[in-house]
Amino acid sequence: MGFSLKFRYCLVSVMVLLPALCYSQDYFVRSRATYYGSPDCLGTPSGACGFGEYGRTVNDANVAGVSRLYKNGTGCGACYQVRCTNPQLCDDNGVNIVVTDYGEGDHTDFILSPRAYTRMARSNTAAQLFAYGVVDVEYQRIPCGYGGKKLQFKVHEHSRYPSYLAIVILYPAGRNEIQAIEIYREDCKQWIGMRRAYGAVYDMANPPQGSISLRFQVSGSAGLTWVQAPNAIPSNWEAGVAYESDIQLE
Repeated sequence: MGFSLKFRYCLVSVMVLLPALCYSQDYFVRSRATYYGSPDCLGTPSGACGFGEYGRTVNDANVAGVSRLYKNGTGCGACYQVRCTNPQLCDDNGVNIVVTDYGEGDHTDFILSPRAYTRMARSNTAAQLFAYGVVDVEYQRIPCGYGGKKLQFKVHEHSRYPSYLAIVILYPAGRNEIQAIEIYREDCKQWIGMRRAYGAVYDMANPPQGSISLRFQVSGSAGLTWVQAPNAIPSNWEAGVAYESDIQLE
């Protein structure tokens, strides 16, 4: 017996909606976490993402290095909720962290800053948790939130005006990941791709003169989209300076 037209329509609707429902579903993944040494309990400015001082202090220094979640640098800036699974020692909510570095541990997905590791513990149990060194955890991807901060384009310290420009994007909110960055060349009316130098750092030799317009490809809940930022960086840009945009990613 054949399907009725109405039943076929419902079946197609379910098939179309199912991938979206699966994408948006929140679930925890089992893993392990450890911590790295830090004299001030903060992040490290020399992290593999290239964030510099931002990577040391962002999110109140609740940051982490990751291994497979690093995704060749695309995972830099992603946010996760990480909670350890020992009910006697661990807080139910765990800690929300930002990925700022790459690191491999003893079958761990996260190498947390000491501050973030402490935040996983219940009151007065941090010392016991640190004694374990490596703990079982569960984690899930969560939206990043920076209190209304707008996207910033930081000219990396390695840049040399005007012959070499390297940039890194700061404060990408939501669950977005930057996949590519392009610069507009007014002389040939064309978008030119920047090279991913390492981590979240993109660069270009002999960039266009004058103010620099950028566009970046973002992957998120809406799929792959391009976001344009006209005149994102001024013509007299300086290494180490972060330029704020009018863009807020959700």
